[in-house]
Amino acid sequence: MTKIVGLTGGIATGKTTVSTILRQAGIPVIDADQVARQVQTPDSVGLTRIVKVFGPKVLLPTGELNRQALAKIVFNDKEALKKLNEILQPLIYDAIFAQVNTLKKQGIPLVVLDVPLLFEQHYDEDCDYVVVVYTDPQTQLKRLMARDHCSKEEAQTRIAAQMPLSEKEARADFKINNNGDQVALQKQVASLINQLKAKQNVVK
Repeated sequence: MTKIVGLTGGIATGKTTVSTILRQAGIPVIDADQVARQVQTPDSVGLTRIVKVFGPKVLLPTGELNRQALAKIVFNDKEALKKLNEILQPLIYDAIFAQVNTLKKQGIPLVVLDVPLLFEQHYDEDCDYVVVVYTDPQTQLKRLMARDHCSKEEAQTRIAAQMPLSEKEARADFKINNNGDQVALQKQVASLINQLKAKQNVVK
């Protein structure tokens, strides 16, 4: 019986690093951001629908999506962002669970869904367990500023735009504290894997 594990966290908390460690341990990880890019490739249903709603100005001369042009539209207009989500989310969801079903047929015991907006987009309802990666607010702010080379004010605005980490933590089955170094993080992920396997009596 395949168990679906939802993986999420706040911006700059280290979710991507945890995802990488899980992959290295041989656990399949389906990356929602990667799937989102796949459903917007040239000549795809997703891109065709985006162009129909937002016009050819969101296309590059190559026929690919002009992400910067689209971002300027949707991040300054809540209604436009809503329209974009209405186009993309059903396509992303279907593509993710097509992969999940393929892995289920192969008898894979654990599948991780790496979804930044796991709770906001209700993917948690399809998961057997949810894992949240978190840091303390000061560490999160410092890492975001260093990673994206942005000001303290810009970083605070981006963090404030997300669901509070405390709320995500409260709704999680497992929590990974990423305030420490890489070694500490790897130990926690190894412990997580063991706990997940123990829950379903998966033989290593």
